[in-house]
Amino acid sequence: MSTRIAFLKGHGTENDFVIVPDPENALDLTPATVAALCDRRAGIGGDGVLHVVRSAAHPEAQAMAGEAEWFMDYRNGDGSVAEMCGNGVRVFVRYLQHAGHVAEGDINVATRAGVKRVQIAKDGDVTVGMGSARLPEGDDVTVSVGERSWPARNVNMGNPHAVAFVDDLAHAGSLYSPPPVAPASAYPDGVNVEFVVDRGHGHVAMRVHERGAGETRSCGTGACAVAVAAARRDGADPAVTGTPATYTVDVPGGRLVITERPDGEIEMTGPAVIVAEGLIEAEWLENAAR
Repeated sequence: MSTRIAFLKGHGTENDFVIVPDPENALDLTPATVAALCDRRAGIGGDGVLHVVRSAAHPEAQAMAGEAEWFMDYRNGDGSVAEMCGNGVRVFVRYLQHAGHVAEGDINVATRAGVKRVQIAKDGDVTVGMGSARLPEGDDVTVSVGERSWPARNVNMGNPHAVAFVDDLAHAGSLYSPPPVAPASAYPDGVNVEFVVDRGHGHVAMRVHERGAGETRSCGTGACAVAVAAARRDGADPAVTGTPATYTVDVPGGRLVITERPDGEIEMTGPAVIVAEGLIEAEWLENAAR
């Protein structure tokens, strides 16, 4: 690489991302490069990288190009590839609006978890159609921190989650390391773990350890998984009641509103902010890729 690379920084409820526009998929973002970009001391800093690519230019998204012009090639902060990131989708679309690629209204975005429907509202909030949740059957799942353990709900939102309801969010500990989850066979590729407390009717708060990132200020797919788990716990499964279930989910970085409809579709609404933009020095990027 001989030229500097453009980047932006954005966040959704303080789940923050390095945004790398690359419409023609010309950049080789190795895991080492991504991890270096996300390093909060030696890099730009972020929970992950939003690699912005036209669907037609990326082999993993070409089949979706007819439905969605843009592909969110999302990477976790450690450089690993992720299927989906709910807060990331909102920030991704906010970037597309910032760059003049889209306007207010509806847009489709290709992800590794399929095409997601997104709506940019006049008030600035972004609503993402997150698809439906899968609740895998099988062994009961248990989450542990120190000597404490809790039963957890296995919820898949295109990526895996274990949702545990606790009495106090402090019981989650530091969340610097992944909380042990058993059986390991339930999550062969790792898991995002949410700890949840009740705040009132239809209102919960959570902390999360995100696979490949550690504790983050917010997790969009995690908030959806929490709302689904809460609805099942509360006997408010929309497929059974015929009535949408809406939960306000407080995260350390803000607030998300999650609605599950009777047809299974889950919608997530929240803010998305572009903070800054600049250029990555070519020499630094070349060294980071090694």
